[in-house]
This record gives sequence, C-alpha cells and structure tokens, in this order.
Amino acid sequence: MKKKILIATRNSGKVREFQEIFSQLGYDVESLLDYPDLPEIEETGLTFEENARLKAETIAKLTQQIVLADDSGLCVDLLGGLPGIWSHRFSGPNATDLENNVKLLHELASTEVTPERRTAHFHCCLVVAQPDQESLVVEADWQGRIALYPQGENGFAYDPIFLVGKSNQSAAELSADEKNKISHRGQALAKLMQAFPDWIGK
Repeated sequence: MKKKILIATRNSGKVREFQEIFSQLGYDVESLLDYPDLPEIEETGLTFEENARLKAETIAKLTQQIVLADDSGLCVDLLGGLPGIWSHRFSGPNATDLENNVKLLHELASTEVTPERRTAHFHCCLVVAQPDQESLVVEADWQGRIALYPQGENGFAYDPIFLVGKSNQSAAELSADEKNKISHRGQALAKLMQAFPDWIGK
C-alpha cells in the first residue's frame, strides 16, 4: 500500500510544491481539497508555529493519518514584521494575492527611493503530526527585499514583489525548480527531509 501524507492546505500552489518533494520519497500527496467535509481550522495562534501546530495536530486527530501543515508569510522589517502571520489576509478576510500586493506596495510607497529600507524575509514553519506522537517542527527564512512593482509570472502570493537576496530578480521570475531549492519552504523542507525518516520510524 502506497504511503500517504495529507497537506493541510487548500492552496494549489503550495500543494504542487509539496507534491514535487514528497513524490521523490514515494508518498502520495493529498490536500484538504480531497477532504471537503473536514472543518475549517481557525488560525488563532500568535506565531507561525502555533498556527501550523493547530492545523497539523487537529487534522491528524480527525483523519488518523500523517498531516503536514505549513504556516508561512512575508515579514517586512520597516512594518515591524507585518504582514507576518496575517500575510494571506493582509488587505482583508478574503483578500486576493493582487490586493495584498497592492496594499503592501502602498504601505512602502514612501521608501521608493531608499531600497535599503525595503528589506524583508519570508518565514516558513512546517509541522508534521500523527496521532499519539510528538510533532516534528522545522523553520527557515528566505532573505530579500520588496520590489517597487510586480515582476514575473510564476509563483503565487507575494512572489512577484519579493526580490531574492540582493538581486533584482523576483521570486516570480524563478522556475519552480530554482525556487524550491532556495525558498523558505524549500529550506524548511530540506530540514524536514533530514529529520523525517527518524521521526516516522519512532
């Protein structure tokens, strides 16, 4: 019987990224799109880890299987770390990626001529849970800065306005392979893959 892991998201962009990684380990990847009857887990935590734990541990109990939850977001230094855990709802409860990007660019409009003040990083916390076992937690950051305008057609969320490292290339201008190697989620997944075999073998 093929091994399965349930990714606690309805975000098709995230699901694709996880599928590419876990398929290499022989896992079938499912998402919450495959479980329409599962309740919506409210992200009431005040940190990335608290929110990822809430999703992973609650859904693992409900489904009795291995669940991976990811809570990640963009943290802008000049905004005191915002949008942070509110990244996907920065401009409102049902905000689109475009609306969030527009709001963030507006918040930083006064710093257009001082790019050194537009520093930011993506943060990712991954939690893997299964019933009756301590959860596995890994975290990683991806440093960069906020562009003056959107660039590129790939990726999702804030990728078009996130300039990678000290380059002038946005995350949305990277191929999926390039992004998976260096992104916050890619780095966190690399850590997870090192720890996962020991954790699953306990």
